[in-house]
Amino acid sequence: MQNTFWQYFTVYSSSMVKFIFGPLAGAGFGLPAWITALLTVAGMMTAVVVCTYTGSPLRNWFLQRFFPNRKLFTKRNRLIVRIWRKYGIFGVAALSPLTFTPIGGTLIAVSFGERKSKILIFMLISAFFWGFVFSFAVSFLGTEVLKF
Repeated sequence: MQNTFWQYFTVYSSSMVKFIFGPLAGAGFGLPAWITALLTVAGMMTAVVVCTYTGSPLRNWFLQRFFPNRKLFTKRNRLIVRIWRKYGIFGVAALSPLTFTPIGGTLIAVSFGERKSKILIFMLISAFFWGFVFSFAVSFLGTEVLKF
């Protein structure tokens, strides 16, 4: 029982940092795909809720502390602005599990001043979709999915 708790906790907590780590950990532990998917969604949404409500102050502190002389116009920043202008919160939420990480995607949405309720709803939809897609893909395809 205790071993199962730590397996669940590992899947949950790794999904908060990088979304794909949850399904990979779940498959590595041999957990059922649906449990892995739910733990992955829970992990992502925990990070999203924390960053949504502490995002602006945390982002400002982090940037001032670690990047006091950062460039404003970089290729990455321009790409983020282009994605935001073209797709809005829907695009950022859809791409968060794939590219931005749950924390990064949420901070982008908070930075552009999106309403907290919209951030939570769109990130939840994205988390469920990608959580189940990744969990079942990794569960059924195993390590072959990593090569793809």
